[in-house]
Amino acid sequence: MTGSEQLRPGAWGDMGNGYYRNPVLKADFSDPDVIRVGDDFYMVCSEFHYIGMPVLHSKDLVNWTIIGQVYDRLDIDPRYDAMDRYGIGSWAPAIRHHDGLFYVYFCTPEEGLYMSTAENPAGPWAPLHEVKRVRGWEDPCPFWDDDGNAYLGHSTVGAGPIIIHRMSPDGKQLLDDGVIVYIGKTAEGTKIYKRDGFYYLIIPEGGVSQGWQTALRSRSIYGPYERKVVLQQGRTAVNGPHQGGLVDLPCGESWFVHFQSLGALGRVCHLQPVRWVDGWPIMGRDGEPVEVFRKPNVSSEHPAAQHSQAQHTAFLQTSDEFDSPSLGLQWQWNHNPVPEYWSLTERPGYLRLRAVHAPDIMRARNTLTQKLIGGKGTVTVEQCVEGMATGQRAGLTFLGADADNWICVERSDSGFHIEAMTAGVAYHGPEICCERVWFSTHYDFAGATTLSFSTDGTRFLRLGGECRLSYGFWKGARIGLFTYNSTGAGGVVDFDWFRYEHDGPSQA
Repeated sequence: MTGSEQLRPGAWGDMGNGYYRNPVLKADFSDPDVIRVGDDFYMVCSEFHYIGMPVLHSKDLVNWTIIGQVYDRLDIDPRYDAMDRYGIGSWAPAIRHHDGLFYVYFCTPEEGLYMSTAENPAGPWAPLHEVKRVRGWEDPCPFWDDDGNAYLGHSTVGAGPIIIHRMSPDGKQLLDDGVIVYIGKTAEGTKIYKRDGFYYLIIPEGGVSQGWQTALRSRSIYGPYERKVVLQQGRTAVNGPHQGGLVDLPCGESWFVHFQSLGALGRVCHLQPVRWVDGWPIMGRDGEPVEVFRKPNVSSEHPAAQHSQAQHTAFLQTSDEFDSPSLGLQWQWNHNPVPEYWSLTERPGYLRLRAVHAPDIMRARNTLTQKLIGGKGTVTVEQCVEGMATGQRAGLTFLGADADNWICVERSDSGFHIEAMTAGVAYHGPEICCERVWFSTHYDFAGATTLSFSTDGTRFLRLGGECRLSYGFWKGARIGLFTYNSTGAGGVVDFDWFRYEHDGPSQA
């Protein structure tokens, strides 16, 4: 099957005909790691300063939904409360299942090595345990050997070398200073596997945008290791295909989930078939990424019926009516939130945000974000402004390296006004006298991204020029709801609903 056959324009993920098209997750799920437990697949990804590492679930490695979050705060440094940890936080994690427990490990580059466990990947997850307070580590991965010994591999910020430590069986402490087992070309993202008596280190090399995937193998976990490049861009348009998780299926198939860097959208997830050739996991089609491929054969008992059975389809959550006592798992705070300054119960059916003093959006506490999905989409939100205080701004924003794309209501001594900023240029809108206002944005990574407002929920007027969405702090651009007060604390804004449509699979 070629890349053009039976392909819907703009389609990605599950094609609905027994095939999929990459990327399977066209959203910023960076540094993915994936495991299989029985008939289920679970994924985690790096989130850096955004709070709440998501746990995703799939039945087929193509369709994914968020089922939980590993943590809801990073109380490891006061700067996560001070909006001063951009690009720090949780770097590339690993997820494993051992002896009835799920384990997640990650490093923050300036605080240390952390882990959590859960009996159910949907949670609850145990409070983060600090395995080691240390600077300059990244990308850890635990490994429990057949003989009962436990190990942890990681690299160092920069990236490399790869270091292996002995670890306590409960995974909560390291037992030595580690042994350097490999020095490579920006070697990082360590994942440890064992197959047919060989230890494998499946690692990315070469950097985020232009790198490749390397396999190392040895009869000893401490090496020496043989090396082979098993996935690289080659003749394809998939730049830097690397860093991810390798899984085996009961039917004998192997698959590899990795990322591709797509600029302002972030790092999206691809799925590659894997062939074992002379003991090496050759990924994609002869070591190059595939665009369209048949879906994994997840039905080991009836492989011939795999593609004729009803499609299992899961979706990334997006829209929210705010009628639940808890936030949807698609939401993530920008840095640690202030719990007493937001509520879903003070005014049932609304998300209430209280303004905290801040000079700008980058320093605004209680900014709530979501990933951008697909190539284009539309977000619309309705908000009530009667509780806002003088000096307060509240509205819709894009967040990235340039936090200069937003539209809001600003209350001053003279009343309420619509204000916007796009690509760093400020625009002053009209004064309004209504208690409700609607904001909307249409984003298009191949075209224009704009902001608009309405005072009746029907007729929308554009304000400002084209937005400049950007990749930065290791993350893609995001959409967010915000409020802050530049003159002092005080004032509330109530968001009635948040509607989000995009060009990928979505919940009805």
